[in-house]
Amino acid sequence: MFVGKMTLSQSGLFGQIDDLQDLTFIERPIRRSLKTAEEIDKLTVDEDLNDIERAVYLLSSGQDVQRASVIVNLPNLVRQNPAETFRRVVPKVREVLHVAGADMQLAAAGSFLTILQDDIVLIQTHTHSILQIVLLNLDHRDTVVGSAWLETLLSAIDALPKETIRQEILSPLVSKAQLSQSVPARLASCRILGKVAAKFESSVVKKDLLPLVRSLCQDVEYEVRSCMCRQLENIARGIGLEHTKAVVLPELVELARDEGSTVRLAAFDTIINLLEMFDSDDRTRVIFPLVKTFCEKCFKADEAVLASLSFQYGKLCHGLSASFTDEQHLWFLEFYKKLCCLGLQHENGHCESQPYPLELENKYALVRRNCAYNFPAMVLFADPNHFLSELYRTFSSLCHDPEISVRRTAAEGFHEVVKLLGPNVHYVHKELITLLQDDSLEVLDALINHLQETLELATSRGEGAGPESKVNVPDLVPALVAAEQKAASSLRWRVHEKLLQRYSCLPRVISGDQIYFRFLQRMFGIITTNNVLPVQREAARTLCVFLRYNRKQEQRQEIISKIMQELAQGRSYWNRLRFLDLCEIAIDLFSKSYFCKHFLIQALELVNDPVANVRYKLCHMLPRLRSTIRLPADKHLLQQLEFCVRKLLCREKDKDVVATVRKTVLELDKMDITEPISEHFSLLQYHKRHERDLLDQKKEKEETLLLEMELLERQQSEAKLVGEKHTEKKRRDSKAGLSGSKGMSGSTSGATLSTSAGKEMRRAKLARSRSLSSHPSTPKLANSDKTLKVKESGSCPGSGKSSIIPMNDDALRSHHFNVASSSSSLSPTPSTSSMPVLIRSNTSSSVDHRSNGSKDTQSRKLTIQRKSNSFGMQSGRE
Repeated sequence: MFVGKMTLSQSGLFGQIDDLQDLTFIERPIRRSLKTAEEIDKLTVDEDLNDIERAVYLLSSGQDVQRASVIVNLPNLVRQNPAETFRRVVPKVREVLHVAGADMQLAAAGSFLTILQDDIVLIQTHTHSILQIVLLNLDHRDTVVGSAWLETLLSAIDALPKETIRQEILSPLVSKAQLSQSVPARLASCRILGKVAAKFESSVVKKDLLPLVRSLCQDVEYEVRSCMCRQLENIARGIGLEHTKAVVLPELVELARDEGSTVRLAAFDTIINLLEMFDSDDRTRVIFPLVKTFCEKCFKADEAVLASLSFQYGKLCHGLSASFTDEQHLWFLEFYKKLCCLGLQHENGHCESQPYPLELENKYALVRRNCAYNFPAMVLFADPNHFLSELYRTFSSLCHDPEISVRRTAAEGFHEVVKLLGPNVHYVHKELITLLQDDSLEVLDALINHLQETLELATSRGEGAGPESKVNVPDLVPALVAAEQKAASSLRWRVHEKLLQRYSCLPRVISGDQIYFRFLQRMFGIITTNNVLPVQREAARTLCVFLRYNRKQEQRQEIISKIMQELAQGRSYWNRLRFLDLCEIAIDLFSKSYFCKHFLIQALELVNDPVANVRYKLCHMLPRLRSTIRLPADKHLLQQLEFCVRKLLCREKDKDVVATVRKTVLELDKMDITEPISEHFSLLQYHKRHERDLLDQKKEKEETLLLEMELLERQQSEAKLVGEKHTEKKRRDSKAGLSGSKGMSGSTSGATLSTSAGKEMRRAKLARSRSLSSHPSTPKLANSDKTLKVKESGSCPGSGKSSIIPMNDDALRSHHFNVASSSSSLSPTPSTSSMPVLIRSNTSSSVDHRSNGSKDTQSRKLTIQRKSNSFGMQSGRE
């Protein structure tokens, strides 16, 4: 076996040697292709010549590459010396262009366009000479070159004065538009007419241009008719509403019945673009029958036009909707449904392609894709309140379409559909799960572009729905998990990175427990096992967001301990590097005190790491780590950081780390930990530092409030349990009392016994009522309600100005406090919402008042409520 391997390797080596020997023959023609002495002499130009003389010499006797260089540099020559350039150089360029190739022609077209658009050199004589060259080359035998010169002319029309256009362009245009001219010349005339119409008054357009327009609309070539038809929009806007109805509309009606499909399509597109210029009478009597006939004819026999029809359909329906009767409205809606199912057969609720020829199948798929693109517009056309009865089946069909492009387009507009549905968003929950679990990664990629907005709207009951504004979407969490796994298993790591970035919105969508049990371990797995660095960093950022908005102290501590075990103290130096990345993210997300408490010491301990790369990265991070230390409270942390720097300076042996430490020490010396405002301390630096301090205070208040709300929620749950026990005991006592009273009322014993039993029962009820009256009475509950109202007024204004944290955390925190303020005033019972809301347990005071009468407990809760209230008002002021 080894002999065989040796023989194979030797043969491969010999083969490589032969290939290398073959390469020696390639060098010979390369050496022969170098310039000879004679050729170098021909390319040499006298250095004493000025720019104008050198340009004339090169255009006269130079080679093609030199002539092209002069033509490209022509605008600079015009700016430096316009008179000499137009007198000596431009005539030479005109001579050269007669025999020039396509590359030189394209370079000349670009240079002359630059000259015409330059306001400095727009002199009448110069413009005349340039336009003569442009018009002369419009009829070039090469269509690409002719199109380039035409684009030059069309772009120059915007910069030219009216009189120049009238003399230099309109005069030769009359002869160019005649039937005796070539088809390219007549096509160019059509485009020039459409461009010139916007430069003149309506009277000039009607008098000088309309005869040419009518002639070209009735040209014998369908290409010319189609091109002129597409320019009728500019003509109509140039002559105004009155003449459009009298002149342009009849031409459009005639062209819409043309025998050529491209002409009919051009007329259809032009009619849609000019809908706002027709009154309701024209729309009802002329446009609607014409469009209806056009749609029916295309659907039956003209598949080539269906693609454009389906693309313009949303714009068509909205342009005509004001003039529709109920019957016409229904007809257009039903026709749209037919387009959405074109080329499909439905079996058992699933869409399958019918057996068509490949070309026809592709056209039908394009039509359905255009329908998916127009679906949000059709939801608005049909009224979102009628979505379930009119469009739901169509939308489900588009989301289950066998063509990937159709499903991808439906996914791109899914957030628009969700936004239009509002409180009825639950209609499309199944389709959201379907697209999240789609087999194609392209569909998932299109969906996650607006995934954050889609998930927030899909899990919401709509605006003003109260504190319980989030709903549980069935199978949403498994679908999100499956989507992440599909992106991770693919080779498109950018899609995976983008998906992880969008997952930072999950604290606003699902509960903290679902995030903790379904997503956190996955984030750790990505950070420690994935091979793509941007994906690892995005997973670390998302993990920090999950930690930031987790509402349970035990879970937060467990997450932090796991970060330390798997990353900061991980066996692989790669994991320790990711811990430093996570520290950089945590500095931005958390307050300075929180970071110093949980991350700083572990980061500084990496100074003893055996791998130089880890120490190198730590050295780069030292200035940022020092910025989190606040004196004099964190003096011990500053000492540890200084000890870390001294250790690196004394013991470090790696030259890169030593160089980095020395640079870092200079940066640390410049940092001002005590924050004195020196003479050289600029006002801008002061404002930046003040903003950073305010932001850090806001973060710290949020973190403190999170702990307080967790404590209150625990007390609330305990009070609820106590209240349930009291209710159960009262129910049992009442049942026992009722059974005793029934037994005594039903007995036939002596009246004295019955009377005494009734008195005992009344005494028992009276005692129970007195015992219940020992709890706080209703006036105290009323006071607590007043407190809640004051809190609401103080916290709501601040909710709209709290978006300071970078990345996606901006909207997260602003939404966070909006819901917090609303829940504090509207939720009298414990909320089971999945939102990361800090305020929601403020209303637990009523339950606590019922459960016990401790004045200490009441005062403590009122104090916490004042704290949260002041925080809300503070955030509003900030």
